[in-house]
Amino acid sequence: MQLSVPRRAPAPAVKALRIGVADRALAPAPPSPEPSAAARPEVEALLARRARAVLHRDAAELAATAAPAHRAAQAELERRTARVPLAAWSYRVTGLDGGGDRLTADVRLDHRITGYDRHPATATRRLTLERSGGRWLLAADRPVGGALLWDLGTVRAVTGRHCLVLGLGTAAEAELLARAADRAVPAVSAVWGTGWAGRLLLYAPGSLDQLARLLDAGAADYQGIAAVTTASTGPSDTAPADRILVNPEAYRGLSDLGRQVVTTHEAVHVATRAATRPWTPLWLSEGAADWTAYLHTGRTAQQIAPELAADVTAGRLPRALPADAAFGTTATGLAQAYEQAWFACTLIARRHGPRALTTLYRTIAATGSADADRTTTVDRALRKVLGTGLAAFTADWRSQLAAELTTPTPSPRPAG
Repeated sequence: MQLSVPRRAPAPAVKALRIGVADRALAPAPPSPEPSAAARPEVEALLARRARAVLHRDAAELAATAAPAHRAAQAELERRTARVPLAAWSYRVTGLDGGGDRLTADVRLDHRITGYDRHPATATRRLTLERSGGRWLLAADRPVGGALLWDLGTVRAVTGRHCLVLGLGTAAEAELLARAADRAVPAVSAVWGTGWAGRLLLYAPGSLDQLARLLDAGAADYQGIAAVTTASTGPSDTAPADRILVNPEAYRGLSDLGRQVVTTHEAVHVATRAATRPWTPLWLSEGAADWTAYLHTGRTAQQIAPELAADVTAGRLPRALPADAAFGTTATGLAQAYEQAWFACTLIARRHGPRALTTLYRTIAATGSADADRTTTVDRALRKVLGTGLAAFTADWRSQLAAELTTPTPSPRPAG
């Protein structure tokens, strides 16, 4: 604002003016906003514009949000996601730092897949922004933590009756996975009911290293793991979107039956997520998934649990149901932990019926709490549903392991 002072102003007026100027000079200046804070509204507008461009496949608009050196990457993003049926894509700025003509923004990227995600899958990204031509433009976009599938390559899509496979491998591999998923969904619903989405979203990276990048983990941690479900525990109306991630190197090495068992097992985790709580023991959640997956396969206990059978035959009978730590991807005796869990759930279903197993699962979810002792929660649920406590059930489980999994020593052939 410009002050206009008459050239021949009366002395008091001039004096008053001079006092006012002096007062303003001595008063502390109001704090200036940090450059990054001042830029926030413009950055948020840029990211909203970018999100609309991604969602609507507007190549020109997407390129216009990026600095010239980064525009080729925008065309690559559009190409890589061309087959991904996006229902939503949005950014939320969680941190902004820098000044001058360069900023770093930490953002949460939420996206949903059409027909599969009721709630968004979330990723953390770190963006570099440059000031050019009087506006902020994207100069770099990097994952923080787990990568997104299209960070790693061009995504192909295969749609089944009950599933969508998004993959980086061959079309044949994606179609094979879709067929297994289509068989898994009705098999799981037959046991666990239809009160879940009844469809599966599967990610098939092209290598173990790519799987590790999606999970933000070391490749060695998932060397022998054929698939993993990223569903969080809790009700589906609050937990993030489900994804079944396949380790292509381990999955390729399985038989047709093995691939079906793995896919059905992971489908159980998706179907039971709403009834899975932090206090649900892993021997129950993993055992129930394996029991469902092996149901009607015609496989014997010796065939399903060969490592456990070898241990029992050698006199190494487990003392207790496997602890959660036994299911770590690099835990010693991981195969035995899964086989012990499968046998426990098989025993429940055989003695009390399949409905008792699913009821037990849901009862533990409904009657426990984060503050309650988990052993007490499981014991009470067992008594309520099966009429037996945890100690008695464990003793019965050990007895049946010894009876059913001990391999008889072959009788020597008579001489002569």
